[in-house]
Amino acid sequence: MANTRSAKKRIRITRKRTALNKSRKSEIKTYIKNFDLALENGNIDEAKELFKIIDKKLKRAAHKNVIHKNNASRKLSRLAKKLNNKLNEAV
Repeated sequence: MANTRSAKKRIRITRKRTALNKSRKSEIKTYIKNFDLALENGNIDEAKELFKIIDKKLKRAAHKNVIHKNNASRKLSRLAKKLNNKLNEAV
């Protein structure tokens, strides 16, 4: 157990940041699930809007080191590929 004042403060800060990071990751996962459902149901317009939101959220998370930047890029790339495949099927 930490016994200096600064170590105790670092523990408190770490707990807060962990909770915040967990919340951000969870929010992104929820948006991705909704995106997949929208594509599955054929709601391409809704999927496009969700993609914009996901793009912003993933880039923000990568910038704040919640997730690695390559992880964010990979997820965006895969989602864009799914969206483009659906758009090509619709045409």
